[in-house]
Amino acid sequence: MDKFIVSARKYRPQTFDTVVGQAHITTTLKNAIKNNQLAHAFLFCGPRGVGKTTCARILAKTINCENLQDDGEACNECINCKSFNEGSSLNIHELDAASNNSVDGIRTLIEQVRFAPQSGKYKVYIVDEVHALSASAFNAFLKTLEEPPPYAIFILATTEKHKITATILSRCQIFDFKRITTTDIVEHLEEIIDKEHVKASKDALQVVAQKSDGCMRDALSIFDKIVSFTNGELTYTNTLEHLNVLDHDYYFKILESLHSQDLATTLLLYDEINRKGFEGDIVLNGFAEFIRNILVCKDEKAIALLDVVEGLQTKYKTIAQTTSLSYLISALNILNEAEINFKMARNKRLHIELTLIKLNFLHQAIELSTDDNGAVVKKKQIDNSAVVKFKQIDSIKLKTKNLAPTTDAKLYVQEPTTKITTAIKTNVVNTNTTQANTTNKQKSLLEVLREKAGDKYSISEVQEALPLTLEKLTLSWNGFIEKLKKQGNKFSTVKTFELATLEIINEQSFRVTVTALTQQKFIEQEKTLVLDEIQTAFNNRGINFVIDINDNSTPEEIPLNKKLTNKEKLAFIANNYPLVLTLKEKLNLSLDI
Repeated sequence: MDKFIVSARKYRPQTFDTVVGQAHITTTLKNAIKNNQLAHAFLFCGPRGVGKTTCARILAKTINCENLQDDGEACNECINCKSFNEGSSLNIHELDAASNNSVDGIRTLIEQVRFAPQSGKYKVYIVDEVHALSASAFNAFLKTLEEPPPYAIFILATTEKHKITATILSRCQIFDFKRITTTDIVEHLEEIIDKEHVKASKDALQVVAQKSDGCMRDALSIFDKIVSFTNGELTYTNTLEHLNVLDHDYYFKILESLHSQDLATTLLLYDEINRKGFEGDIVLNGFAEFIRNILVCKDEKAIALLDVVEGLQTKYKTIAQTTSLSYLISALNILNEAEINFKMARNKRLHIELTLIKLNFLHQAIELSTDDNGAVVKKKQIDNSAVVKFKQIDSIKLKTKNLAPTTDAKLYVQEPTTKITTAIKTNVVNTNTTQANTTNKQKSLLEVLREKAGDKYSISEVQEALPLTLEKLTLSWNGFIEKLKKQGNKFSTVKTFELATLEIINEQSFRVTVTALTQQKFIEQEKTLVLDEIQTAFNNRGINFVIDINDNSTPEEIPLNKKLTNKEKLAFIANNYPLVLTLKEKLNLSLDI
């Protein structure tokens, strides 16, 4: 039993003519070889699986061929061509930059460049996935890449051109590979099935080509899997089943039910699709692509963009004639938003069903926004300006009479039987009022409130704030200390307040200075109460204070040879740690003398 070789390796092109879908690259390279105009460095860019490394190997074999053909192809018969086909050529060196991306790998490559080829004209160095090299590796490669020996040619291949530094790009001749079209992939697969004696329908091969997304290597890998799955007989049905692709017939049925606004049939069709194992995002993506293909068929010029299985083009054109352009565009917008929000939805099925409900009633929304001729109706605009209508409100009548004329707005209060009413008098006083007696005095608002409230509420005028002075501040501070002493259990706090020093900062604030962090905490605990005491004393609720710690105070030094009594020890400890006294009082401890 022979060892199995995958189609991607078995049918890898060996000449420029067998490269699929890159005629603009192969023609340029063949002409450069024939005219002896080869560059010393090439950069092959493009998507994966489109022939970058393949073209690099063919170029390396062709430039060392001893019997070059007239069309610029290698003879495949000379010693160099045979050694290359057998994989034993010493004139080609391949480096995978993804796994050798350090400076050491490039230095090893540079060391090899110094040796001339033993047979053939050129030594070719192929660096695959060159974008994976580190910045230091790129810098080490610059000089050699710019001025290599006359026998050395570098071919760099990458799928991410934007990651390569500009200094490398400027030293290379750049070739951009393109995605392989569906038609080219199908033609190449048809050649392979003839050689492999496999039965396959063209629509099945088209599905494989569409699934590969322009990558020949992926197409050949998919082809090998389906051949094994179907035992060498590829049909449209088993290909869809193996690739987990939803049949377009379902999309046609869903669109037909949406046109007839048959919501029940639409939801039943989705339920059938869901039971077959297709996820909601696949349905959204596939139906959006289906709507896009119908939209393309609306214009004869754009039919070339239609990429569907052979035999369905006529069906797409027919349904495009019966579907309005506005519906297709609106449906695409709804499907696009649904696909974006699909991952965030908790109930995936309900999310898809809501989307189908929107599409089902989309016709009614379009009909409401169009006229009889099918044109879009814009929102009505008012041509002529109209005056905004206001309801006339009667002015407030004052019971007080004989008001003197004035040019300034004043506040007057009348005394009704049930409630107190205020009115603002403006320049609407009649000229006859000026002749009234102006000697009558108006009651102030405070007097009216006092008469109305009686003894139920305490009504007093707001007193003016007193200036913040150190003398009065000290009195208020000492008054708060006396309150603390009456509580009896805050000895440390009282001591802290007595030791604190006060200093006026401005009219609204003052500074409290202490000597330890624990003292600062004691004052912060009582800050609300002491502030209320001081603000009340000065009739000013805007007064505030800050607490500073003065670390410059130096404690009295105690000689090391002096023996302290228990009382002196306790006093020394309490001076540094006031909480010790609090602990002594709470535990009712006594000093052992």
